[in-house]
Amino acid sequence: MDRQPAVYILASWRNGTLYIGVTSDLMARIVQHRAGSFGGFTRMYGVKRLVWFEMADTMEGAIGREKQLKNWRRARSN
Repeated sequence: MDRQPAVYILASWRNGTLYIGVTSDLMARIVQHRAGSFGGFTRMYGVKRLVWFEMADTMEGAIGREKQLKNWRRARSN
């Protein structure tokens, strides 16, 4: 199977903690997150639910989109 760059957003639960990442193999990366293969942020906060993804033509394009998304701010509810 050919690998295709993708940018993705994981969440811990509805309106919970978000994680934005980039990968060349989306399905394998999601399996790794759900298995807790990575230490750090996603494991600490239980961020395992795929809520959005976008495929890219190149890894550079995916990284650029990731940076753009990380600059967005989520509206806060009071």
